[in-house]
Amino acid sequence: MDVNQEVHNAYEAIKDGGIILYPTDTVWGIGCDATNELAVKKIYDLKQREESKSMIVLFNGDRMLYQVFNEIPEVAWQILDLSDKPTTLILDNPRNVAKNIIAPDNSLGMRIVKEPFCFKLMERMKRPLVSTSANISGQPTPTSFKEISTEI
Repeated sequence: MDVNQEVHNAYEAIKDGGIILYPTDTVWGIGCDATNELAVKKIYDLKQREESKSMIVLFNGDRMLYQVFNEIPEVAWQILDLSDKPTTLILDNPRNVAKNIIAPDNSLGMRIVKEPFCFKLMERMKRPLVSTSANISGQPTPTSFKEISTEI
């Protein structure tokens, strides 16, 4: 199956409130539409994770980032520009995302991705994507598909 077909299949699941198992730029992840509170809850339930433990949100570029954050500090752009590895930043006062993805201190972890599948999927969704490791909370994080627990 080619990446475009995989993106199509993932999009079909996500647009109906589903969750997906997918490769990110760091590990295998579980994801959903970051604006869908019920889908986010499905991930918390699957991972057996407390909602007080936030998950990060992936973005495919500046335009999408500004849909969620009114202000992005200059230092954040400098860090992202200088980083040659996937970098997650914590930014304040997110909007237009599911309330249960926002940390108790009103912050949100974010990362801009370059991984082709994630990038193309968000391009199709026109929304950011929740990302969390594909494991039950507290269990080892899988770095390859074959390491993912059958529970997931």
